[in-house]
Amino acid sequence: MGKRFAIGMDVGGSHITAAIIDINEMKIIDGSVSKVSFDSNLPVKMVMDYWENAIRTLCKNMQVEKLSGIALAIPGPFDYEKGTFWIKDQNKYDNFYGLNIKDLLRERFAFDSDFPIVAENDAISFGKGEVYKNPENLTKNVMAITLGTGLGSCFIENGKVINSGNTVPENGEIWNLPFKNGIAEDSVSLRGLLSNYLDISGNLLNEGLELYYLANKGDEKAIKIFNNFGEDLAEIVLPKLKNFNADLLVIGGKLANAGDFFLNTFREKAQKEGIKVEVQISTDNETSALLGVATLLYEVEA
Repeated sequence: MGKRFAIGMDVGGSHITAAIIDINEMKIIDGSVSKVSFDSNLPVKMVMDYWENAIRTLCKNMQVEKLSGIALAIPGPFDYEKGTFWIKDQNKYDNFYGLNIKDLLRERFAFDSDFPIVAENDAISFGKGEVYKNPENLTKNVMAITLGTGLGSCFIENGKVINSGNTVPENGEIWNLPFKNGIAEDSVSLRGLLSNYLDISGNLLNEGLELYYLANKGDEKAIKIFNNFGEDLAEIVLPKLKNFNADLLVIGGKLANAGDFFLNTFREKAQKEGIKVEVQISTDNETSALLGVATLLYEVEA
């Protein structure tokens, strides 16, 4: 069998990260990771222009003439088998509601109807990538979460994704669990952080980095918001860790980079509740997602 290359793409609310994946050896081709930022609430044609340009540029730069598939790590709600967006009222991909991304990509690139385009939840892709890149994790109960514009989660037992049964929440998801006056994602997400900071400071911030820089400078209100974030995260996640008998919690997503400001609070609450679990911040969460979702193409014949 000859070399088979695919596009792996991690789809975020404000960017995409793409790379060329060698799906014979299941590895990212060196120097191929590319990140493109844009407003996902732009008209569909404009967003797809960004996607198309990113894919074509990658193939040109890495001299890949033929693709064997495209693998997409995408946040929900999303029909992963059919490829349909059902994201709504989350300030991302608003204009894609009800549209089929597989059809849109096939139209852009004139792919045949049998050209492999696969999709998986971004948190599941991240969790799979984190587990598979470290053989020691294959025998562990692992909960993986992604913190960013949304709150993603997955549960992996002995290398297998668990999304049903008594030990995990429905579909392995925690973003929509009832919490305070809404759902978990209202509090434990970027919008939750910024909204809470607005409430106590009266200052409207546009990006999480602004809050991070304020906390770094010793802003007491910013530090308090991150501490509250850690408490909320613990209240949501700790019962799930306990029920799953998790050995390891892996945290990814943009907000994971601010872990120094909320993980101490999280660990303190875990200790008080007698929950012993290893907590890791991913060092390359986006490439983990790319590898994780690309495993869906491994058995697809060229």
